[in-house]
Amino acid sequence: MRAHRAARERAACATYELPPAEVSAGRARQLTTDFLTRGCTEQVEPAQVEDVALVVSELVTNATRHANSGCRLRLHVDPGRVTVEVADDSPIPPQLRAPQESDESGRGIALVRQLARNFRVLRGPGGGKTIQAVLAASCKPS
Repeated sequence: MRAHRAARERAACATYELPPAEVSAGRARQLTTDFLTRGCTEQVEPAQVEDVALVVSELVTNATRHANSGCRLRLHVDPGRVTVEVADDSPIPPQLRAPQESDESGRGIALVRQLARNFRVLRGPGGGKTIQAVLAASCKPS
């Protein structure tokens, strides 16, 4: 697993490369929490950090489980918003499906769409895609 930070030590943007493994979602959640609480130039409210971490976890789970590839997580913090982007190698967009009562899976994209004020699927130049979710955030300089 590699982590790259754009700009200096305390950046408003971070990019992480994650392998196609089940542990990637948990690792992405931890990286997100660490970045938003300690590595970012903007201070994000704790409840909003939890929402962003949940969105990251769901999107990375989908990429590693359904796209069968590693993924690239990009976090960008601007005053008033946090943008999450997860890119993978599959051209197939995520499917919103009605989960069965006994099925715990299938609710992730619906949850992401509920938490995000904007949600988009962007086609990648190499045939993959990037899922972009923009969440409102109360940010102040740290």
